Amino acid sequence: MSTNGIFITAELTGPVGTQVREIQRRFDPKLANELPPHITLLGSSGAGPIAPDTPMAVIRAALEPVGATMPPLHAVFQPPYRFIGREIVVLPLEPHGPVRALHERLKVAGLPYEVARYPFTPHCTLSFYPTLTPDSLRALLAVRIEEPFVVDQLRVYHTRAPQAPVHLLDVALTGAR
Repeated sequence: MSTNGIFITAELTGPVGTQVREIQRRFDPKLANELPPHITLLGSSGAGPIAPDTPMAVIRAALEPVGATMPPLHAVFQPPYRFIGREIVVLPLEPHGPVRALHERLKVAGLPYEVARYPFTPHCTLSFYPTLTPDSLRALLAVRIEEPFVVDQLRVYHTRAPQAPVHLLDVALTGAR
């Protein structure tokens, strides 16, 4: 996966966002300091990053119709799990639910993106960078966030490691249910 590309996320706000941020700070401070807690909708799995030289006018023209036709999404996290063979623990979402539908809409919006190394798995990452100890893995897998939350905005970032991501654009999800 490229470290220089444009990603589309949905940031977690309210009590769920606060709770996830606290977990990330405890188990993976580096991750917690990169971006607010979020679900990556386009850029890592299912579809790779959007080409970094894509003009903002093209991104806006592709995303605004999606935002105008997609209503805010209601979601709830499932119990966490560790990606097989990796040091990553995530809070998954319904694999065929509204977040996947939004991901699929973004994939066909006409933006140039790289091929992803992994299939799309809707999730929020709790721990990415540290090597997990048996105790930290056990504690992360015991996390439960059962409160529903709403995804009502797309956030677009240019990520160019090791520099901090740069926020480019927000698009509200305003479509009718």
